[in-house]
Amino acid sequence: MSKQELFCEKNGKLHTWHTILTGFAFLTTSIAWAIYDPYITKILNRLLTESVWITNLSAKLNEAFPVLAKFAETQGQDVNVGGGITLVPLFIGVIMTFDNIFGVIFQPTFGKLSDRCRSKLGKRRPFIVYGAPVSALLFAIIPWVALKSTLPVTMIFIILFVFSMSLWRAPAVALMPALTPSHLRSEGNAIINLMGGVGSVIGMVAGTLVSAIYLAVTGVKVTTENEQFTSFPYVFLLGAIVMVIGMLVVRIFVKEPSSLEEVAANNQYMDEKAAKKAEKAARKAEKLSKGERKSLIFMLGGLFFLFCGTNAITTFFALFAEEVLGKSTGEATIMTTLFAVCSAAAAIPAGKMGKKIGRKKTILIGLIVFMAVFLLYVLTQNMALIWVALVLGGAANMFITVNTLPLVLDIGGIEKVGTFTGYYYTATFSAQIASPIIYGIVRMFTGSYMSLFVYSPIMFILSIACILFVKHGEAVPQEIVDKIEEENAD
Repeated sequence: MSKQELFCEKNGKLHTWHTILTGFAFLTTSIAWAIYDPYITKILNRLLTESVWITNLSAKLNEAFPVLAKFAETQGQDVNVGGGITLVPLFIGVIMTFDNIFGVIFQPTFGKLSDRCRSKLGKRRPFIVYGAPVSALLFAIIPWVALKSTLPVTMIFIILFVFSMSLWRAPAVALMPALTPSHLRSEGNAIINLMGGVGSVIGMVAGTLVSAIYLAVTGVKVTTENEQFTSFPYVFLLGAIVMVIGMLVVRIFVKEPSSLEEVAANNQYMDEKAAKKAEKAARKAEKLSKGERKSLIFMLGGLFFLFCGTNAITTFFALFAEEVLGKSTGEATIMTTLFAVCSAAAAIPAGKMGKKIGRKKTILIGLIVFMAVFLLYVLTQNMALIWVALVLGGAANMFITVNTLPLVLDIGGIEKVGTFTGYYYTATFSAQIASPIIYGIVRMFTGSYMSLFVYSPIMFILSIACILFVKHGEAVPQEIVDKIEEENAD
């Protein structure tokens, strides 16, 4: 595909409107996860607390190892309630890793499949068009099953949902980079993350909106005690509807070149034997140098620790807000909405800064700010500073997020966008498998979700240490791109 054919480029500059259209793919996934994390943890907290099996297992553990309860008591936990420590936080953490386990297993595979896909819809869109509606249907069903059935049955539908999401998320993320030249990807990713921020905000305010409508229609106020029975099903339904709308936008308006047309054009001048020879030579040329491999390894390590920190926040913040701040799910989502709004507002500046001073420097600035505001809150425990942490942390998060994926993709090159998107998600999803379990154990022994604001900065410090060793992945200058295209043309 020549650069004139790139959907997200116009006259050498980013085609903003087209990039917004491709961003609906990411918006579709973002709204699902914005609802999934806070609401599923609440659903699981109720089902696990009510589970006789979990209660008996916790009792046996306390009986067999009384030292665990004594240690938890020294950390400030009230072990008299329930007769000792409870395994509920640990099990919540384990279950919340399921989506990431499926991501590690399936996302690299489906990223590679999208690179090789041959269809009239192109390479990436078929996965989105067929995967999103299935995910939306399963998503809408989950809260109804949780209310009407048992924990095991609810788990079946949660597993089916996260499995279906893992089949099309990598192609959805790879869509914009595949249609955008290297030197414009940070700016393009800024718009994509802005669209993701919009999806997150919709997901976060969905509970407040549904609660207001429910009160107006039924006259019943949604409270912490009854929210799972009154508003949760409609919040998930709203998210599912937006997911389908996002898929339709991508299907109708995003013009991904047909890969069938590419094959037909190639066959005009290249027979099968020559094609195989060219493919072998291309694979050899695409091998990473020793320095590039080192940068890739350290960048993936940095992503691992980064997402260990951020995943703990997104997974457990609703429970932190309820336990420490005394907030309902609706109030907690208002707080996280502020975080998302500040992230969205910082998206465009983050892309411009990544282009101006470099992706690595921008990422490191974001990490340092994120770490500092969290530590400031935990050291003072001033309620006003939690809002500061949400505002500055949200902005810092976008400075990191906008630039990490383009950096990884430019280490691999344009021909491996799907493959390196898979690598990116292997690192991030591995973190999201490990982090809920690790932090679930931390929470079990510390006795308070306040430890969340110590755990995450430690992860950010480790991420900074890794990223300092990254030496590749900055944007390819336009003059180099032009030179390569001239050589290919010759």
